[in-house]
Amino acid sequence: MHFSVITPTHNRRDFLPEAVASVRATVSAPLDFSFDHLICENASTDDTADWLREASAQEGVPLRVRHQATKLLPGPARNLLIRQDAPADGWIVPLDDDDLLLQRTLLHYAQQIEQHPGRPWLVADFLRVDQDRRYLPGEDYYAWQFDSPTDMLRAIFRAEHFIQGNVCYSRELFEEVGGYDEQIEMAEDLDLYVRFLLAGHQPVICPHISHLHRFHTSNVSIGVDADKHGQDLRVIYDKYAAQLRELGIERP
Repeated sequence: MHFSVITPTHNRRDFLPEAVASVRATVSAPLDFSFDHLICENASTDDTADWLREASAQEGVPLRVRHQATKLLPGPARNLLIRQDAPADGWIVPLDDDDLLLQRTLLHYAQQIEQHPGRPWLVADFLRVDQDRRYLPGEDYYAWQFDSPTDMLRAIFRAEHFIQGNVCYSRELFEEVGGYDEQIEMAEDLDLYVRFLLAGHQPVICPHISHLHRFHTSNVSIGVDADKHGQDLRVIYDKYAAQLRELGIERP
């Protein structure tokens, strides 16, 4: 079993080293699996690129870096990493460049994969912290168990449930649904997960914490309030309106 942690990054020199260190701190024992960290250095203008060149030369967990001269949207950046560097039979774990993977996250995903053969994606809980990694009480994200993919889709488009970087999915499923949409500027991850559900794949709900999601003043999602989230949901809904209407799911 092999895991590829994928991280597009742009001008995150202040936070990226901690994200990389968190992946390198992964403990796989007692299971036997391999993993690497795939990073798209996305036209940074700070010294992120220089730091990554040094970090990728260090011993330990493989850190594979692709340098982009022209900035890509998140969707194409993730597609590039997965299609160029991730094994065809591997598992993908997205991690934002300012977040922290927990040491046993990949182990817990591996255990769940073994316990649920044939299930191609998994969802876990995550915790929110501030820019100094201080826990924010009352801001936990918790995955919810739904009775069917349709019920989960209904909750998503009612803005009752969302998924954000707390997943693990197979490369095979990624290819089955066509990868990330390369035109979407925001919520490209949710768009992918909607297609997982439309393809009939309900996630395994894992009883572990996947990562620490850091809140800070330069978050990509700053300014994404309920109205903006509603707009993103409508954009996604309209792409799959015929299928969603057939399932009885109303436009948000």
